[in-house]
Amino acid sequence: MKWLELLQVAGVTLVAAVTLVVLYSLGVRLTAIAGDAQQKSPALVRSLAYLCFGVCGVAVLFGIYLIVPYFGK
Repeated sequence: MKWLELLQVAGVTLVAAVTLVVLYSLGVRLTAIAGDAQQKSPALVRSLAYLCFGVCGVAVLFGIYLIVPYFGK
C-alpha cells in the first residue's frame, strides 16, 4: 500500500475542511458585526461576510466537481 499518498490525501482533506470551517465562521462573525448598531461601516463588513460565504460555496462546488465522476468527463 502507498502510505505516502494516503497521508497526502488525509492532509489535504484536513486542510480543506479547516479552511471551509474558518471561512464560514468568519462569514458568520462578520455578519454579526455588520448587524451591530455602533458599527461605522456595516456595508463593507457585510460585503466581506458575503465574500467569505461565496468563497466557501465555490470551494464546496469544486469539491463536488472533484468527487462526482460525471463532471470529470
